[in-house]
Amino acid sequence: MDLSKYIACICEGAAEQAVIELLLDADKLIFTYEDLLEGEVIRCRSARNFEKQYLRKGFNDKITVLRILDSRSENFTLSKAYVPKIDVINVITAPEIEMLVIFNEGKYTEFKKSRKKPSDFCKIDLKFKAVKSETFLKDYFSNIESLISAILEYKSISKIPNGEYALADLLK
Repeated sequence: MDLSKYIACICEGAAEQAVIELLLDADKLIFTYEDLLEGEVIRCRSARNFEKQYLRKGFNDKITVLRILDSRSENFTLSKAYVPKIDVINVITAPEIEMLVIFNEGKYTEFKKSRKKPSDFCKIDLKFKAVKSETFLKDYFSNIESLISAILEYKSISKIPNGEYALADLLK
């Protein structure tokens, strides 16, 4: 994965942001807070809002936009003026970031049999009511090695289409 000098790491939700921040805090990613626009992870789904908020500052160098999201179909259409200056890389966490908890708990087989959505399985079967919350995830994955292990296991089981990236691809 080729990253530019400037990186915008955009997370779809609080759960994705919590995971990325845990990895950044532990210096486990191929980029650091210093590489990020504004020195932080961005929560913004709209390309238009992103342009208004972050791109009006006049960058001379290319910018890599890393979008951490669970949907393969969510569009992020930039204005024509920005297209040559920005590389958009989608990092897909499909079906949901909660899969990391399921792998960490060693419950993947039970999850598959249940036919539930990952968040429902975590809430109902694993009794983790706040599984989507930043606080829960940061506490739950306070041991960074368990998070990394879950990310790697998730990638090994996932059928990732060619040209698509997963969280494991962002690890050092």
